[in-house]
Amino acid sequence: MIKRTVVHKDPRILASLYKSLVRPHLEYCCSAWASHYQKDKDRLEKVQHRFARILQGMKELEYRERLKRLGLWPFEEANLMT
Repeated sequence: MIKRTVVHKDPRILASLYKSLVRPHLEYCCSAWASHYQKDKDRLEKVQHRFARILQGMKELEYRERLKRLGLWPFEEANLMT
């Protein structure tokens, strides 16, 4: 939805939108589901991976580097999926 509706693709603006609109829902899902299955963890991480890939100038970077530049962290490292 962010990619389709936002005209100005400034990475700072998109990251701010992601952090305020999407990430809280994913974090809630992690604690509500208490993901026991790796496939569930992978699905949540895939949402974040897809967002990090749509930003201009970040496609050539590795996933972890993209997250670092955006000020995000993988769900696995945030201990949200334990």
